[in-house]
Amino acid sequence: MENIKTTILSKSGIKITRIGVGLWAIGGGFWGANDDNEAVKMIHKATEEGILFYDTADVYGDGHSEELLGKAMKGKRDKFVIATKIGWIGFDGGKNTTKYNTVDKLVSDFEQSLKRLQTDYVDILQRHIPFSEPTYEIFLEAFKKLKQEGKIRAYGVSTSDFNHLKDFNADGECDTLQVDYSILNRTAENDIIPYCKKNNIGVIIRGSLAMGILTGKFNKDIKFKEGDFRNNWINNPDENKIFLNDLDKVEKLKVLVNENRSMAQLALQFVLSNDSVSTVIPGARNMNQLSGNLKANNLPQLDNNEIKLIDEITPPCGGRKIWPA
Repeated sequence: MENIKTTILSKSGIKITRIGVGLWAIGGGFWGANDDNEAVKMIHKATEEGILFYDTADVYGDGHSEELLGKAMKGKRDKFVIATKIGWIGFDGGKNTTKYNTVDKLVSDFEQSLKRLQTDYVDILQRHIPFSEPTYEIFLEAFKKLKQEGKIRAYGVSTSDFNHLKDFNADGECDTLQVDYSILNRTAENDIIPYCKKNNIGVIIRGSLAMGILTGKFNKDIKFKEGDFRNNWINNPDENKIFLNDLDKVEKLKVLVNENRSMAQLALQFVLSNDSVSTVIPGARNMNQLSGNLKANNLPQLDNNEIKLIDEITPPCGGRKIWPA
């Protein structure tokens, strides 16, 4: 493996790798059962290979993802750049609500993330999607307080809503944006990514593999594990229509796959070919998934002919349903 490519994450000045690891699935929960020992081994291997950047959230497996990352980091915190999230909205009587109506409550819950991660700081703290106004003001006040106290190095927001991003950056101090972006969902190209480039906001890409669809391994008859939220793609008629449409596009994209590049690696190569993207965080639960993701590190940017073909199959600024993360 060649050296993992690195970059500086915008105005934060934090050095990260252009390929990171997304840790939603290792928490279990919506993804079904997971092998904790295999997950920790995967993180150790990623670190050995030179990956610096790991993204999690307080709600991933009700904190279990953070706990596993904390276990993996033990004794070598300096080898990790950690991003976590806080603020996922619950549902109360059918209305979107948030329990964070005070700065103290938010700070107190963030302290629990620190305990699970077994660290006294995180590198990047992000406001988790979705959110209602004007709660972002409480988050900004809390994030600035935590930054002043040295408990976070930088802060940002995870959203695909352009207005939410602009609200969060009203004072020009937002360091990062995490956004859904892939060959199948290019809506961020329209306003969001150009805005981040203009405002020196680091762009962290989630959804690059479209929850596994862009691995090219799924078909219309796939069966997911019990408890895996992706079973909705099969059982819900509206979501199944989207799923089948995505599968059709992936089949057309496979003309670009060869012995040196899998479908998943093509998907990561596409995202990394956008020079406004800072890093991509494909999910990995085990060694095999990590190994496949790492191979994208050595691929060059897509050439003009490849981009042209992708544009024909999934036009620029085209969108689809965005799955939360």
